[in-house]
Amino acid sequence: MEILQALALCALLFGLLGLGISVAITLVIVGILGLFFLSNAPIGPVVSTAIWGSTTIWTLAALPLFIWMGEILFRTRLSEDMFRGLTPWVNRLPGGLLHVNNVGSGIFAAVSGSSAVTAATIGKISLSELRSRGYPDRLAVGTLAGAATLGFLIPPSVPLIVYGVGAEVSIARLFIGGLVPAAIILALFMILTGVWSKLRGDMPKEVDNYTWRQKLKALLLLLPVLGLMVAVIGSIYAGWATPTESAAVGVLGALVMSLAGGSLTWNTFAQSLMGAARTTCMIGFIVGGATVLTVMFNYTGIPLTLAKAVAALDLNPYLFMFVLTAIYLVLGCVLEGISIMVLSAAIFVPVVSAMGFDLIWFGIYLVIIIEMALITPPIGFNLFVIQQISGRDILFISAAALPFFATLLFATALIVVFPELVLWLPDLMMR
Repeated sequence: MEILQALALCALLFGLLGLGISVAITLVIVGILGLFFLSNAPIGPVVSTAIWGSTTIWTLAALPLFIWMGEILFRTRLSEDMFRGLTPWVNRLPGGLLHVNNVGSGIFAAVSGSSAVTAATIGKISLSELRSRGYPDRLAVGTLAGAATLGFLIPPSVPLIVYGVGAEVSIARLFIGGLVPAAIILALFMILTGVWSKLRGDMPKEVDNYTWRQKLKALLLLLPVLGLMVAVIGSIYAGWATPTESAAVGVLGALVMSLAGGSLTWNTFAQSLMGAARTTCMIGFIVGGATVLTVMFNYTGIPLTLAKAVAALDLNPYLFMFVLTAIYLVLGCVLEGISIMVLSAAIFVPVVSAMGFDLIWFGIYLVIIIEMALITPPIGFNLFVIQQISGRDILFISAAALPFFATLLFATALIVVFPELVLWLPDLMMR
């Protein structure tokens, strides 16, 4: 009976989403209807308590701070300095300055927590520079689309905060767990870029030979953001600060950097605050709606029934993850990342936990899946961001990003087969 109820609720959920109703409102509607028809719970007190409780917990305070930090840095000259700072170090690699997109996105992701902000910040300077130097547009757009997805995996990560709150696991351990997979994915992206460039054979020749003195001087342009990255991530790993406290350090560092760089004005300060407020409210609304859905499921007992049913099937773990990945890839075509994350915390976490999977590992797995959703049409948010920057149509950008989608799929298989790639550093934290 519970299985049929779950199917009916899922059909209602996707039906409302298909009608264009916002994700947060859809979650609340389905939650209220489920409580009304499938339980005897007092709807008013349950819904109001769920929304209030989920949006006022202290752990979630890191969310607006990290978002604000990214908004501040987005309005600085950081991308220009990053391009000039990285150029002497990557211009002789196979693929040349295309690696500015890869490495630059990896660095900026570590201080922004947002994939969209990473794509916009790196892309606004790199695409014009790469085009002026004669790099093929498909490679320039593809490397940007792929590498910018790292904004969701390298801490501080907004989706990991949302997942940590919903699944009730340590956000600090989630942050640290994303470091090794992120490094592997970045290395795979760089290898892909080099191989793709060699196979095309129409790359411009980078003739500049930089001395070590010039390289070290260029490195100075990267020191501010690298210092901020170390302060944010290092303070968490060393146990000196909680994620919320490190977020406050990050905001202070971003303000100091933008003030020292001359790009902090009252106008940019106000714009960064408003941008952070809008994004935080949007995510908070989704989290509140997801909590209503979760509470409804708990009252009806549907997740427990599903978990027992899946456990009774005694599926091979690899087969289970294969099926789950296929489901997520379909969801990624119609839902954006935060929505997938909150729905997973409500529906799939109990099932995954019953199967014996580590929830820290599952959070990193989910984020990599969400990264694929960012470059999957028709909803892939990074595709729209890059469309605005590049002027190219969605189909062109999607085709250019396809090899990076395949690389992310390969990375997903790696962490499924070798879960210690995720759990090694978090386990070191506990010693």
